[in-house]
Amino acid sequence: MTTSMLPKKDWSAQARRALSPTEIVTRLADLQGWALSGDGSAVAIEKTYRFANYYETISFVNAVAFIANAQDHHPDLSVHYDRCVVRLNTHDVKGISTTDLECAARFDALLAASE
Repeated sequence: MTTSMLPKKDWSAQARRALSPTEIVTRLADLQGWALSGDGSAVAIEKTYRFANYYETISFVNAVAFIANAQDHHPDLSVHYDRCVVRLNTHDVKGISTTDLECAARFDALLAASE
């Protein structure tokens, strides 16, 4: 499978920084179901997506993998029969960056059409 439809993001030319707690809380208000998890350099945003069965869960995981690869920003995934827990943070800034929030919005958009 080719990923040429979504050009890979090049982060080397873009400065990223950890968002302040106020920025994180403000931006999280725009993302339904996402919550803060952890603390210090292990802080992340996290959401559990629920599905009817394993097939739907894996379909979602594959779509997330496609988007994550194109964004060059890879979440931690915990995959179960009827759900997938997605956890995002930016390791190189030791916190949460706008990249995490942008990816979260993209993952949410995967399911927006089916609601």
